[in-house]
Amino acid sequence: MGVFSSADRDGHTHVLYGADDASGLKAIIAIHSMALGPALGGTRFYPYQSDDEALHDVLRLSQGMTLKNAAAGLDHGGGKAVIIGDPRIIKTEALMRAYGRLIESLGGRYVTAEDVGTTAQDMEWVSGETKWVTGTSTAHGGSGDPSPATALGVFSSLVAAVDYTYGSSDLSGRRVAVQGVGKVGHAYVGLLVEAGAEVLVGDIWQPAVDRAVEDFGVKAVPHEEILFADVDVVSPCAMGEVLNAETIERLNCRLVVGSANNQLAHDDDADRLLAQDIVYVPDFVANAGGVINVADELHGYDAERVMRKVQALGERTKDILESARTLSITPNEAAIRMAMARIAAAS
Repeated sequence: MGVFSSADRDGHTHVLYGADDASGLKAIIAIHSMALGPALGGTRFYPYQSDDEALHDVLRLSQGMTLKNAAAGLDHGGGKAVIIGDPRIIKTEALMRAYGRLIESLGGRYVTAEDVGTTAQDMEWVSGETKWVTGTSTAHGGSGDPSPATALGVFSSLVAAVDYTYGSSDLSGRRVAVQGVGKVGHAYVGLLVEAGAEVLVGDIWQPAVDRAVEDFGVKAVPHEEILFADVDVVSPCAMGEVLNAETIERLNCRLVVGSANNQLAHDDDADRLLAQDIVYVPDFVANAGGVINVADELHGYDAERVMRKVQALGERTKDILESARTLSITPNEAAIRMAMARIAAAS
């Protein structure tokens, strides 16, 4: 992949590679846009099979953050970072501090937070080397784990989409299949069960499934089958690119609403969903609760203000779905137009 080609970079302004032999750090930071302000996005720590796979992921994720931050009304551009390796094996304080120095070298162009494979403790280690970090624990002046806020945002978007589709926001008896019950997925399942939904869960990490079953009494489904269960709603809450020509054809639901980033393998997969009369809530709209939460730290964290902003994602979802119907376009295109209009106005 030629990172200096605009076609390969999708217009990214910065792609920074960093390595530290002493700690084992191998990381890539990608900044897609700073039109609305400093780039903000989490750090994913994942055992990628190759450097090219990691680069592909960070470029897509950072571009998605541009849309997410703009659609959420935040004064931040889009950025993301990946650390290559298995966090359960190689993660150390020394490695995270080396990563913090890499962030510091960007001089405030990129502000990081938690993501898959990273925690509030990791962000505290990072904060020892740079101030451009959010999501530290409340004991250290941060907002703590943003996962509950992300889960609440997805839940708010789901309720709005159910109301749009069925004419009632009541989730009692609605069947929801949740793919991925990690930090966000677990909290999301709790909200669904509390609202009376019948929930099915699947995950490649069996302990996560066992925990969800024990905590909420939900039904476990094999990971390879969870997307295709006979339900009202499918919620992808694990890794991205799970919706493609092959999987969409096998879906057996009316709605797709989840927390995973980049759920569509390709943009035209949104058209495939529409052709099957499946309502798709764009992931960068539904999962914006976490970034809303951490962004608020930069302005003096106020939990009640965050709660209001996150719950407002439900109204934003309704607006997008109504706009898509009025304009005869996909909800994904409607959400992109809304985000790009805000970026264009700022530029």
